[in-house]
Amino acid sequence: MMIHWIALSAAICSSLIGQVLLKAGAESLNGAGFVEQVLRWQTLLGLCFYGSGAMLYIVALRKIPMSVALPCTAASYVVIAAIGWWFFGEALGTQKILAIALIAAGVIALASA
Repeated sequence: MMIHWIALSAAICSSLIGQVLLKAGAESLNGAGFVEQVLRWQTLLGLCFYGSGAMLYIVALRKIPMSVALPCTAASYVVIAAIGWWFFGEALGTQKILAIALIAAGVIALASA
């Protein structure tokens, strides 16, 4: 069962990296078209990480109930909000911080159940 939790953690990390790469690919194209964005190396690599995350998630679902696995992926929301703020200058106000804290508490409660 431990390998399935490792697969779930790796799926979350892979998806998170994919999100950051997709944002980086979109961020650096001011006024460029959709096809140009899709063909950027950041976007292509981000899609590969997303696909890897999906494959790892499938492995995790072999033993972890979906009712636990899917909410655990919400852990990436906490990390991605911090990355968005730190690297992309996205706003992170009080309401967002409180919402992220609630998500983190829920993930912890669910994972320990």
